[in-house]
Amino acid sequence: MPGERLESVTPSEYDRRVARACEQCGGPLALMARAHTVTCSPRCRKARSRARKTTLPAELTTRDRWVRRSSAKIPLTTAGMAASSTDPRTWSTHKDAADSKAGVGLGFVLSDVDDVVCIDLDHCLNPLTGRLAPWAAAILRDAGTTYVEVSPSGDGLHIWGRADVRQGRRIRYPDGTAVEIYGTGRYIAMTGRRHGHPPSLLGNVSAVVSALTRAPNGDSYAAPPGSGTHR
Repeated sequence: MPGERLESVTPSEYDRRVARACEQCGGPLALMARAHTVTCSPRCRKARSRARKTTLPAELTTRDRWVRRSSAKIPLTTAGMAASSTDPRTWSTHKDAADSKAGVGLGFVLSDVDDVVCIDLDHCLNPLTGRLAPWAAAILRDAGTTYVEVSPSGDGLHIWGRADVRQGRRIRYPDGTAVEIYGTGRYIAMTGRRHGHPPSLLGNVSAVVSALTRAPNGDSYAAPPGSGTHR
């Protein structure tokens, strides 16, 4: 819960929430792993190294709205306590969050003090082939030139940009996939894993946000049955 101190939870609950996990895939580290170990395998170590070289947009890194996150997607402070997406006292600078070893990765908090938004596309990317579902490809095309990441699951995308979004919305498609749009009161897990070759900037995504929110159930981008990447 937001503001809850980790000292107040039981050891088993602590392990469930913030047990040491691979910073790349979120899987458990070996029980005997050394204190400085942060990945579970050479493959994840290489992937994390590539991700760390990725340049995030300055519009994000210069804002002091960063948190850590546990493997259970619970936001954490840099000290390892539970953070809140609505309490600025639990946020930090990008540098402090990146240097922290709490949890398994980073998160950015969306706030109504600006127009930074995130469009979250679920289950649209085949992690083995890199193939994007047609409905998601259409949204990505209409979003234009802006920063895009692969989500922690490896099969979704986070499209970052600028738009006026004061109330979040979740849009479900007939094949079970979904799109979420948020602009405030949420934190978004950051991976640094770019999709394709997006620029390190946040473009204006107002047009695609408008198209998604005005069409019932996202009909303008609805995929025919069976066209999704995953079921």
